[in-house]
Amino acid sequence: MIEIINLCKSFDGHMVLNNLNLNINTGETTVIIGRSGCGKSVLLKHIIGLMKPDDGQILIDGKDVTKMDEKELNTLRMQFGMLFQGAALFDSLNVLENVAFNMIEHTNAGPEEVKKRVKECLEMVGLKGIEEKKPAELSGGMRKRVGLARAICIRPQIVLYDEPTTGIDPIMGDAINDLIIELHNKLKVTGIAVTHDMTSAYKIADRIAMLYNGKIVAVGTPNEIKNSKDPIVHQFVTGTGKGPITEGIDFEHLVT
Repeated sequence: MIEIINLCKSFDGHMVLNNLNLNINTGETTVIIGRSGCGKSVLLKHIIGLMKPDDGQILIDGKDVTKMDEKELNTLRMQFGMLFQGAALFDSLNVLENVAFNMIEHTNAGPEEVKKRVKECLEMVGLKGIEEKKPAELSGGMRKRVGLARAICIRPQIVLYDEPTTGIDPIMGDAINDLIIELHNKLKVTGIAVTHDMTSAYKIADRIAMLYNGKIVAVGTPNEIKNSKDPIVHQFVTGTGKGPITEGIDFEHLVT
C-alpha cells in the first residue's frame, strides 16, 4: 500500500531523514522504533502530506504524495485516521463534537447519522455515554481512547499512531495496545505506529522497522527484532547504556 523511496528531509542543515526506504504492507501494523528525536514523527507527517520532503517519493496505492496539491492531499487524507501523541482534543468541544469533527467537516452526513456513528466509535473503544463530557473531565487514558474513536470515525483505510502509550500508566498503556489490536482485527485497517516503547511495539506490530541516523536500518517481525544480532538494534531494544548508539556521549558530564 505504501512505498517510501529515498526520502530526504533536513532542518537547518541537520539531516533527519537520509535516503530512507520502507515498504508498508496492506492490512499490517508496522511499528517504527527509534530514539526520541530521531525523526519518527517527521516520517509520519510526510506520509500524510503535512510535510514536503527535500527529495524522494511516497507512493500510496501508486500515487505520489509528494507531488500532490492541497486539494489532492485533502482527498487522500480522508483515507487516514490519526491518533496524536497527546490525543490533541479540542478543549472547547465536547466528546461528541471532537469525535465527529472530521465527519462534520468533510462529509455530508446529517446530525442523526453523525450521532449514531460517534456512539458506535465510542462503544468500540469502551467509552459508552460520555458524548457530552469535555476533555478536561477525562483521564489521560480516556482522552487517548476518544482520540482513537475520532481516528476511526470516518472509516479510514490507514491509521497512524504517534506514540500511542506515551503519557499514560503501564496498565492503561497495555489497554490501549489491546484496543489497537482489536480495532485492527475488526476494521482490517493498515496501521503505522511510531514509538520507543518496546513493550507496545512487540505487542501490536506485524513488522517492526528501526529508524537510526535518518535511515531504516532493520525490518523484521517482533521476534526477529527482539533477537537481532545487529548491535544498534540490540542496544535499543534491550535498553543497554553502552553501545554504538551512545558512543561518544560523555555520561559523567550528563549526570553532573
